[in-house]
Amino acid sequence: MSAPLLLVSHVLCPYVQRAAIVLAEKSQPFERRDIDLAAKPEWFRRLSPLGKTPLLLVGDEPIFESAVICEYLDETTLPRLHPEDALQRARHRAWMEFGSALLGLIAGFYNAGDAEQLAAQAAQIRARLLQLEAALGEGPYFAGESFGMVDAIFGPVFRYFELFDAIGDFGFWPDLPRLARWRAALQARPSVRAAVRPDYLDALREFVIARGSQLSRLAQAAGAA
Repeated sequence: MSAPLLLVSHVLCPYVQRAAIVLAEKSQPFERRDIDLAAKPEWFRRLSPLGKTPLLLVGDEPIFESAVICEYLDETTLPRLHPEDALQRARHRAWMEFGSALLGLIAGFYNAGDAEQLAAQAAQIRARLLQLEAALGEGPYFAGESFGMVDAIFGPVFRYFELFDAIGDFGFWPDLPRLARWRAALQARPSVRAAVRPDYLDALREFVIARGSQLSRLAQAAGAA
């Protein structure tokens, strides 16, 4: 891949993190440019049909949607992050979609308006984590010893729980040894760590507090404690 790469991003977007992780795993040099989605620059509006991040500019050609960006990178650069076997690739892509669905539940969790809604969202997240636990092997990564595309998808998912766990115990993690091992391996992976700025957790906390939700109130109380 010889064309210069520009990754247009937003500091808190988990989908941007996916692309940044894949680029790092493939040792691809790229420029990363953060934009304010509340005041999108005109050049970004021209390039992004959906007006969302991430957007990967390959030379003069824009590619949008994180899944498409990740698949393009895997098709054009080594090492491959998808399995060679077609059936296993399909299985991995299905779990990638599962990760995206889990991000939707996480958004519902930090936007829940009261304690009852928060508990209901937490229960749904817990149910998904139990499904993940049942799908995992001995690790340390999703498919064993090798880091793959599913790992790139879940690194940003697990990062939310660094904040949630600091706010309170919502019953997410009991009796999930394989998931805990996977989460720890992803937290320690250089590509996952480098996918966010050093002030990411502070920015995420401010974002959650600004929601005016039940979790916002708990975050404020935890910060004052």
